[in-house]
Formats: sequence, structure tokens, C-alpha cells
Amino acid sequence: MINIFKIAARNLLRYKRRTLLTSLLITVGVVMVILFSGLSGSFKQMMIGLITDATLAQMQIHKKGYVSSIDTSPLNLNLGPKAYGKVRDMLEKNPLVESYSPRIKLGAMLSNYKETTNIRLNAIKPDSEIKVCPALPDRITFRDRESGQGLINPGEIIIPDKLAKGLKIKQGDTVVLVAHNKEGSVNGLNFTVAGVIESVAGPQGKEGYIHIKDARDLLRIDKPEVTEVAIRTRDFNRIDMLYAEINSALAEYKNPKGNPMFEIHTWEALSPFYNIARMIDLMAMSMKIIMIAIVLISILNVMMMSVYERIREIGTIAAIGTAPGKIMGLFLAEGFSLGLISTLFANAIGVGAIYILNIHKITFSFGRTENLLLSPSVNFNELIWVSAIVLLVSIFATIQPAYKASKMEPVDALRHV
Repeated sequence: MINIFKIAARNLLRYKRRTLLTSLLITVGVVMVILFSGLSGSFKQMMIGLITDATLAQMQIHKKGYVSSIDTSPLNLNLGPKAYGKVRDMLEKNPLVESYSPRIKLGAMLSNYKETTNIRLNAIKPDSEIKVCPALPDRITFRDRESGQGLINPGEIIIPDKLAKGLKIKQGDTVVLVAHNKEGSVNGLNFTVAGVIESVAGPQGKEGYIHIKDARDLLRIDKPEVTEVAIRTRDFNRIDMLYAEINSALAEYKNPKGNPMFEIHTWEALSPFYNIARMIDLMAMSMKIIMIAIVLISILNVMMMSVYERIREIGTIAAIGTAPGKIMGLFLAEGFSLGLISTLFANAIGVGAIYILNIHKITFSFGRTENLLLSPSVNFNELIWVSAIVLLVSIFATIQPAYKASKMEPVDALRHV
């Protein structure tokens, strides 16, 4: 076996220019896959983190039917005290749940006493919300905010930056919120603008924040009902497992009509960015298919040329008694060696390029969010998988030329000019 690979290496070196060009082409293809996977994977993970850690949370529980009507913020689909108690008890018993936070979602009219506009609001418990969305405070700009004062206090509101600029509202100004409760009555309260929150991609980026106590006063809610419960898992890679466990536990609760009482959704079902994430995965798969095509065509072309140029040589070694299997093995060893050498060089170059990109720090803007930092990394499992594909394709591309060489008749081969 070792001798076969020695002969294969010697044959590859006989045609240095062709071997070098083919190896270079394969190397470039693999390096591009490594770079694209690293950059796209970093972008996807960063955006998922931005969405789940700064606005949406990783998972949400609602009353059945709420998500299909989410654009209207229906207050009649809030979770009552008993329903919320069931959800809370179930979450506290699950070891995969790191934290959870109750929210009230509502629509209201906001006025600066000169102009009025509509606003969507998240009413939150600040301490719980920060545990579920730890990146939320980073999106908020406060003025003269003392440390330890909390994210938001009763009587305060945090408004979106677009709305603040449009109505010329500054931190410290007083505004009025007017809202209808589920019975249809109207109520209004004064709020002090505590901060301004920057917008991010998606509908959640246009929402303001108030304290959950103020929402209950504004909506005249006597009982502690909530619209949704946001959840954060201890391990994001096990989010599907947590979803299955919670969904199974919630399925046991039925309403008086015998239908499910609750519904649960992960960020994938709640955010439009999931479609972008799927496109990124599709593009990554397309890059791998292109790389496979490059390897297949390159090695197939080289091995067919190698067989054509060495017909008399093949006839000679066949005439002295070399078995067809060994002749076939010789050409398979050449194709495998070419793929192996190219893959090793490509992996080294790709890992080095990822390291250089991390040193130079790639920043970009997405929507209104600026100075986002890409930190591409090498997924070694994917690196091994891509390398294995290249080697398998190298062998597959060599089979036909190698089989053709092994089936040549020595007399016909020796007559070839």
C-alpha cells in the first residue's frame, strides 16, 4: 500500500504544473467554503443573539390564538392569574429554564401635548426582563441615570428613538399615554421619559417600555394577568428539547371547550429574521455544492488526461503481470493524494484567514443598528465534514478513469501512439 502511494506521488510530480493548478483550484474552493461558513455563521449567530437577548427572548408562551392576532395586541387573550400560575409553576420545575419574565403587550396613544401618535408598549418587570433579555439595557440611552436605579421605575417610559426624534421628545420630558382596556373604557396617565431605545430589525424594534404596574393601572387591570411569558434557556443548543418539554406539559391544560389553553413559540416562529437565517444556510449549502463540483470536475479532468497520456505505460505494467486491481488502486491513490494535499493546504489557509479576520475586527451596520462586530470562528466538526466530502469526491471522480485503465488490454495499450 505504501509503495502504491509513493508511485502515485511520483506520478503527480511528473506533471507539476497541471498538479499545481488543479490543487490550487481545489484549495481555493475549500478556502472559500471555510471563509463563507465562518462569516455567515458569525453573522447569523450575532443576529439571533441580538434578537433573542435584546428584544424578543428565546421563547414565549401565550394564550391559545394570541400570536395569530398579535398585530392588534388583543387584551382579551391575556393569561389570567390561574393560567399564569400554572405556567410559572411549570417553568420553575424545569431545570433547562434559566429565567422567565411576564409581560403585558398593549397599544396606546402617546402625546407630548402638541402632537399625538400611536405606540406599541411592552410592560415589564425590570429585574426579570434583564435576566431574559440581558442585552436590552445596551440598547437604551439614559440621561443622568444613577447606577442601581434600575432599568425602569413606575411612572417612567422608554420610547423608541424614531418616535423621540419625530416628536422632538427628550429624556426628562413628560408625556401622556391614553389606552383602551378590554372593556372599551379609556384611561390616561402621565409618564416621564426615562430613556430612548434604539431600533433593531423587526417589529419588536419599534416598541417602548413601561413598568408592568403602570400597565395594570393604565388598563385598569385588578388581577395580575399577563399577555405573555418570555423564557430563556440555560443552553441555547438545547432549545428544541426545552420547547418539546414545555409544549408537552402545556398540552395537558385544556379550556372549557376541550381545546388547548396555551401555545408556545420559539424565536424562529416569532421573528422575520428566521427566513434570513434559512437563506444563509441555503447559501452555505450552495457554496458547498459548488465546491464539490469544482473538486469533481478538476480531479476527473486530471485523471482522464493522466490515463490518456499513460496508455502505453499502463500496457507495459499490465504486460509484466500487474493485476487490474493494482492498476486501478494506483490511479485511485493519485486522485486521493491530490484531494488530501489540497484539503490540508486549504484547511491551513482557511483557519489562518479566519484568525486574521478576527484580528482586524470586521464591523458593519444592519438596519439602524451600527458597529456590529463579526467574530468568525472555525467549526471543526464542519471542517472535518467538508474535508471528508472532498476526499470522497476525489475518490469518486477517479473511479471511472481508474476502471478504464484497469480494463485495458496490454496488446492494444502497447500499440497506442
